Amino acid sequence: QVQLVESGGGLAQPGGSLRLSCSASENIFFFNDMGWYRRAPGKERELVALINVGGVTNYGDSVKGRFTISRDGAKNTIYLQMNYLKSEDTAVYYCRARVASRETWGQGILVTISS
Repeated sequence: QVQLVESGGGLAQPGGSLRLSCSASENIFFFNDMGWYRRAPGKERELVALINVGGVTNYGDSVKGRFTISRDGAKNTIYLQMNYLKSEDTAVYYCRARVASRETWGQGILVTISS
């Protein structure tokens, strides 16, 4: 059973930065892709960023140019560097790993952007 553990959330000011981490219990290169999703209050879950096994990345339109997804295979961890944060980035962020049609989700971590 794969386990994903997110960390690094919390409170940040508009214009500030945060970095989220997602540590996997297995070698991250076993997964077809890993990524971050978020659910803001009253909204549907949306894609934030994905990175596939080949290192190709994909971002949601609302975060392009501000967020960067990366990975460290030696630590079995992916990261989400979030810069130029906005109040609308406030959400619960979830890490997800996929192998074919099988998805594993982390427990979620709250990010609050407020002055």
